[in-house]
Amino acid sequence: MRVAIFPDVHGNSIALDAVLADIERAGGVDTAWFLGDAAMIGFDPVGTVERLAGWPNLVSVSGNGDRRLVTEPEVVRDVTERFIANANDDDAAIWRSTYAEYLWSREALQVAGLFDWLAGLPLEKRLVLPDGTRVLLVHAAPGTDEGSGIRADQSDDELRGMLDGVDAELVFVGHTHRPLDRTVNAVRVWNPGSVSNPVTDETRAMWTLLDADESGYRLERRFVAYDVAGMLSRLAEVHHPAEAHIRGFWAGR
Repeated sequence: MRVAIFPDVHGNSIALDAVLADIERAGGVDTAWFLGDAAMIGFDPVGTVERLAGWPNLVSVSGNGDRRLVTEPEVVRDVTERFIANANDDDAAIWRSTYAEYLWSREALQVAGLFDWLAGLPLEKRLVLPDGTRVLLVHAAPGTDEGSGIRADQSDDELRGMLDGVDAELVFVGHTHRPLDRTVNAVRVWNPGSVSNPVTDETRAMWTLLDADESGYRLERRFVAYDVAGMLSRLAEVHHPAEAHIRGFWAGR
């Protein structure tokens, strides 16, 4: 059993295509597990969701960005206005641009007939590997698609609290955009990193190859270079409402 695992594509179909090509170079997979945040904060929400929705046997969960996109505009507007009221000028500008992008992406996905795919994504998925290892897929942490996520700077006691009652031996998460491999109380948490919108010095698209059989499983981190300059040019070409915010992920790297 071979599985490609990745979160946080964020509307970057160029990076996703690079991951797809690397999956083939690695020998292909039987299925893929997507850990959420498909479309928002990227130049190509439609192309990205088309690729994911059309992937045979893809197992997916919802990210906070996916949930935001399928939430009614009045609700998102009210939440955004509350954040703006308590933000400094720079953060307020980001919130305004991401609300404009929310409307832009939402309409594009509705017109393309892809809205229902996003709306149907579950919060969590549970699977079992051939050796009996119980697996949980979730975007941020068990029971939630938002918040601080699971991070390297959390204490073991904090992590135990987040994993209490998880009923799994292997948990895959995304959300933080930071690779992670931690184990507490015999529960292993693995974050592949992000396909797009990096927050570390690593600008390549990141994904993980899971190879599993009756004897156990193995995890391999994969890093894929792609045309970042071309992606940034596409942001300008589509007149993206949050272009400045998205460019900031690559500034200085």
